[in-house]
Amino acid sequence: MTLSVTIIISYLFGAIPFGWLFSWLFFHIDIRKIGSGRTGTTNTMRAGGYPVAILTMIFDVSKGFFAVWLAKMLVPGNNWVEIFAPLAGIIGHNYSIFLIEKREDGKIQFGGGAGGAPAFGGALGLWLPSFWYLIIVGLIAFFGIGYASVTTMSIGFTIMIIFALRAWMNLSPWSYFIYGFIAEILLVWALRPNIQRLINGNERGVSWRAYSKRK
Repeated sequence: MTLSVTIIISYLFGAIPFGWLFSWLFFHIDIRKIGSGRTGTTNTMRAGGYPVAILTMIFDVSKGFFAVWLAKMLVPGNNWVEIFAPLAGIIGHNYSIFLIEKREDGKIQFGGGAGGAPAFGGALGLWLPSFWYLIIVGLIAFFGIGYASVTTMSIGFTIMIIFALRAWMNLSPWSYFIYGFIAEILLVWALRPNIQRLINGNERGVSWRAYSKRK
């Protein structure tokens, strides 16, 4: 019962569409109608610039961090719950029950983001110093390579590397590496359209200077 409660709460908190809420609150913009239609940091940046994007990122990162904290509080000592809780948070973020809508073809879809920020937060909950490695890789990918989708996928890949090395050195359980592996699968799955555009050479790059203030 405690396990189920932990997973459900983690999903529901992860499903809170902070990017949509902040964009609507500050600019009366439905972020689902612009850019990629996602509710994460990059699309929020398109809607309102860096301040609202940073606010969104902080709250989205807290989804994964909170999930790990909740797991440690409710089911202490269970490494598997510690990884499944933030994974539930990522799923909630990507497929939010609060953003259900009917498509033109009549099918139901769940709105949300791509999962990079809550995956980041989950890694922080598992090992707080991972922040420095992830932020360095993320900044290099974002400002260096210039594609938000590549930045997001680099987060999951870096989490895998961090926890694979720590497990190899007996500093953390191998289940934490599995967290990174599954998180990366979730990120890649959410970014399938972006990956196809990368392959085709028409993926939209990050014009970060244009986002320094709201257009």
